Amino acid sequence: MIWSVSWRNIWRNPVRSGVIITAIAIGMFAGVFSGTFMKGWINQRLEAGVETEVSFLQLHHPKFRDNYDMQLGLPDGVNQSNEILSVEGVDGTSPRLVLQSMVSSAEAGTGIKIAGVLPDRERRVSKLPEFLREGDYFERVTRNPAVVGAKLAAKLKIKLHSKVVITLQDLHGNITSGAFRVCGIFDTGNDTFEESVLFVKYDDLLRLTGLPEGTAHEIAVHLSKPDRLNQVKNDISARFPETEVLTWKEISPELGYLTDIGDLYSYLFVVIILLALGFGIVNTMLMSVLERVKELGMLMAVGMSKTRIFVMLMLETVLLTFTGGIIGIILGLAATLATAQTGIDLSMYAQGLEDIGYAAIIKPSIEADLFLVTALLVIVTGIAASIYPARKALKYRPAEAIRIDM
Repeated sequence: MIWSVSWRNIWRNPVRSGVIITAIAIGMFAGVFSGTFMKGWINQRLEAGVETEVSFLQLHHPKFRDNYDMQLGLPDGVNQSNEILSVEGVDGTSPRLVLQSMVSSAEAGTGIKIAGVLPDRERRVSKLPEFLREGDYFERVTRNPAVVGAKLAAKLKIKLHSKVVITLQDLHGNITSGAFRVCGIFDTGNDTFEESVLFVKYDDLLRLTGLPEGTAHEIAVHLSKPDRLNQVKNDISARFPETEVLTWKEISPELGYLTDIGDLYSYLFVVIILLALGFGIVNTMLMSVLERVKELGMLMAVGMSKTRIFVMLMLETVLLTFTGGIIGIILGLAATLATAQTGIDLSMYAQGLEDIGYAAIIKPSIEADLFLVTALLVIVTGIAASIYPARKALKYRPAEAIRIDM
């Protein structure tokens, strides 16, 4: 009974109630959609960072990452990589040679990190082949092929099938060079990554450096179940206690911060919107109470308890807030679904976004937690906003309230 009475009371002034419901709906739509937009943006960056640039886990000599000394490798790295495949949760491993070197073209040169990879193994740990803009992934160039980033190609002023020269120190400290042919150009949307890494075949780099067969400076590990990251790390560390095993969060802490920052931003934005709307809701309900003082006095005079009146007024506020909130959440969900496949094109800001590693086309991401927490916050806001107007109504005595001339 009290629920139906509260619902009818909301619509005694349909214009005022409609305005506040619309305001709440717009606010919730903005909060939900901005949250799903931010989630999608962050998820895309995480996917690119983990699946393309870093991998879930990496193994190195404990001192290798200090200065990338080529002699501080894993002498049996290729066999270690094969053994790790038997660890539960691992679905791909790739041994790599990683060296700091110089690369030059006919017009320019720069310092760079050279990664020697086994293409078939690398496809199981990295999505880099999916980002090829031109050419292929070590398929058509038979002698010394190289895959370069679009940003590096622009810096060196090279294109597909251009020749580049890699200059480095071999195992004995001698300066040596090798000519490579560009077989593919990738574009991940991360200018820093594209400009800093060049990929060649493992065997070609091994021959150029003179390192022993089977050596690896780095082993990349891909997981079938990312939630088992720490467990897999512990299992691998137990098998190879003298090898450094790092998760992607330890290798690139900034990627780990993205999830926390994204969640904080999403919820903080919704809270700010609801806080601002809360004052509007209090004002609306206070006006409603003051207009109905005589009516409320009559209800108390005929025996309706103050507790029931308090509950009725609280229900009016909660129903008003919840109605607007649900409409806004549904609109936010609809907008997210409409743009999740095609994405939102921010190409006009592409250069600036790619400089910091973000894609220019953002696909909003739906996560149930965001919608559930938003709905809960809407209810909490409705309850909090109802307390003051409801208490205001209870301050009047029945006889005083009936005599008030509104």
